[in-house]
Order: sequence, then structure tokens, then C-alpha cells
Amino acid sequence: MGFTTGFIGGVTLTSSILYLTVALHTQNRTTQAALLRQQRHVLTDFYEPKQPEPAPRAREVPVGLAEMAKDRWNRSLEEAVTRVYSTDWRRVREHAEDRVGGLVQKVREGK
Repeated sequence: MGFTTGFIGGVTLTSSILYLTVALHTQNRTTQAALLRQQRHVLTDFYEPKQPEPAPRAREVPVGLAEMAKDRWNRSLEEAVTRVYSTDWRRVREHAEDRVGGLVQKVREGK
């Protein structure tokens, strides 16, 4: 081996080792910085908790004619169903029987 080849080989070996050492050192420093940041964040949250975020506001969208018609239809349908459920059907039947009985008596009296 000549002087030039040995010199270039030594420079290559030295620079490779130096590069790997610096890369490893940089990677370790980055990892340590991330860990320190995380620990600082945990400690800060412990003694200084974050303020709760406000609840999102409801988005209001202008209503079109079709939606207004649907709402009116649904409202009237709900009222009808509520009326049907709240009706005392026994009383309705008794009232109808009384009216039919009265009509039958009037018909009999009229003859």
C-alpha cells in the first residue's frame, strides 16, 4: 500500500466513524428533547390544568319552503296522533250509543 492509498483509507475510516458518532449523538439529543418536552407537558398539566374548551355552537341554516312544509305536516301529524292517544274511546262509544238511542226513540215516537 502506498502513502496515498493509506492516507485516503485513513481519512475515509475516520470520517465514517466521525459521521456515525455525530449521527448517533444527534439522534440521542432529539430523543432526549422529545422526552423532556413530554415530561414538561405532563408536569405543566398537573399543576396548571387546561381550561375546558367551550362547547361548539349549533349551526343555524336558513330553512327553505320545502322544509317549512315538512315541519308543518309533521306538526299536524303529531297533533293528530296525540289527540288519538289522549281520547277516551269508551266515553266516545257511550256518547255515540246515547245519540243513536235518542235517534231511535225519536223515530219510534214519530211513527
